[in-house]
Amino acid sequence: MLALLPALLTAQIPNTSRLNQHRVSNPRSPAPEPGADSLPIPSLVEDLKSPQDWTRKRRPEILAHWMKILGKVEPAKQDKQWFGDIRKPRILDTLEKPSYTRMHLELPIEKDFYQPHLLLLPKGQGSGPFPAVIAWTSSTPDYTAPEQWWGAWLAERGYVVLTGWSFIRNYRDGTTFRTGAAEKLYSRFGRWLPMGKMVHDAKRQAEYLRSLKQVDGRRIGFIGFSLGAKAAVYVAAFAPEITATVALDPHIAVNGGTNWYAPWYLDWTREWPEIPTAEHTVLSMLNTDPRRPGFEHDHHELMALSAPRPFLLIGGSHSEDRGGDSDDLQSWGYFNRAREVYRLLGVEGRIQFASTADGHKANGPKIDAAWQQFFERWLKQRY
Repeated sequence: MLALLPALLTAQIPNTSRLNQHRVSNPRSPAPEPGADSLPIPSLVEDLKSPQDWTRKRRPEILAHWMKILGKVEPAKQDKQWFGDIRKPRILDTLEKPSYTRMHLELPIEKDFYQPHLLLLPKGQGSGPFPAVIAWTSSTPDYTAPEQWWGAWLAERGYVVLTGWSFIRNYRDGTTFRTGAAEKLYSRFGRWLPMGKMVHDAKRQAEYLRSLKQVDGRRIGFIGFSLGAKAAVYVAAFAPEITATVALDPHIAVNGGTNWYAPWYLDWTREWPEIPTAEHTVLSMLNTDPRRPGFEHDHHELMALSAPRPFLLIGGSHSEDRGGDSDDLQSWGYFNRAREVYRLLGVEGRIQFASTADGHKANGPKIDAAWQQFFERWLKQRY
């Protein structure tokens, strides 16, 4: 059954021809980019002849550029004072379920900031160590929602699960993306884009999981929906300790139908005078040639940075250009460009796109089949 997974995920989709730029479908975008749909997404493997060419030359160039965009994915040396021992949570309560133990706890993401989580530990399934999954919610329900969406299914089948959410949903002093979470981040840490901080939070969660005797630290996955899926794209690229990643409807195009430009994500238009080049905004770093429609740098680069680790993109729409939050058929172009890198490395089967018509939801018949089979193949089994 598992051997059929790539075919099941790509059935009936003429994906190999979808290599054009995504049309901008968000009227609020700071960069309308007329004509972008007429030009191809830049290839990442052009002129590369071997996996070593990618590993030694092209990948470091892409990584360096995105690190310039994000500012950092780890705290600066002087900022480490704000981070203590993540392995010492506050345990609030424990509930015994038929096949797993549900612990409500708070992790010290920063010394003066404890973030609530649920920890689900399998029981009656041996002593482990088990694979583990970090599961992030979207922008509406709280950190407990992933237990119902994915966590119970995983825990009942021998996975440790840690549910959580982005700091832009709940940060110091109760701030959120609507009430200044990004500003509070900058005031303490300087130029650290929210997407980069989300990566570090996930890395801290993985560090906590590795401290548990029930967890196999070599098999830690990540799944997120909507806002959580946006985080998943960056976690897959910049957190190598994450073995396998599922991004469920992030809308992968950086200038597509959703709001990657927002201050609480990539903060496109904020000027950073400390950057000693003409590229003083994130927008200028993504769109390096404003005379050419379409961005030169986009999220196909981040999916490629994930290689050779397994990555699954799940889309909720079969339309040609639906706009809004769902990854639709336009996302195939970005997926295919990233898949060229996986192909060059000889691991093409490790990147998958499950195109569904289940809608912008955390669950659905095809959505559930996709992430369940993906984790069973790439996380429960060693590769």
